[in-house]
Amino acid sequence: MTKRLALITGASRGLGAALAEQLAAGGWHVVAVARTVGGLEELDDRVKTLKLPGAGGLTLAPMDVINDDAMRHLCLSIHQRWGKLDLWVHTAIHAAPLAPAGSLDVKDWDKSIATNVRATGMLIPMIEPLLRAGDGSAMFFDDPRAGEKFFGAYGATKAAQIALARSWAAENANIGPQVRIETPAPMPTATRARFFPGEDRAPLIHPRDEAARLINLL
Repeated sequence: MTKRLALITGASRGLGAALAEQLAAGGWHVVAVARTVGGLEELDDRVKTLKLPGAGGLTLAPMDVINDDAMRHLCLSIHQRWGKLDLWVHTAIHAAPLAPAGSLDVKDWDKSIATNVRATGMLIPMIEPLLRAGDGSAMFFDDPRAGEKFFGAYGATKAAQIALARSWAAENANIGPQVRIETPAPMPTATRARFFPGEDRAPLIHPRDEAARLINLL
């Protein structure tokens, strides 16, 4: 297989879906991971309608990143089929509803830790060998909300995720894989709508445009 191979965790909507679509249009083969089967199927339909010369394709992987066994099996399958990864883009996130720190919902807190922190810590050791085999790189996305009012669950766990990614980046600066941490422009995503209902979305950057900018950084 000569096409470059990307794994996108959290690929069913928002920035993850836009990055998957843009990469596939640019000739990459994308392994798209998400819990939402319908979102993945819609992504697949959009990619198929592109019909661009040299376009890549998709492998849909409907699974939850917090399922260690499923993700381990996926990484093994990637190794057996392709032997490497050129890129891992991690957009999977749990955006807990805004709430005072004194009123955090236990289920949302646990899910935030499981998705935003623990899954990241489990995925890095699984994916690192595949990236090294392909001289690949990883990309994470910062959203610095830690310490803001009502962002306790999301802000704390997102900050922990990025701290883990920064450690990984520093550890591999000389040996690879390269780990990039970017801060995307504000986009009219479902996640942002949960945080800022009623916001004027007209000035926000479309995820497709932001995805194109981020891909150019690679």
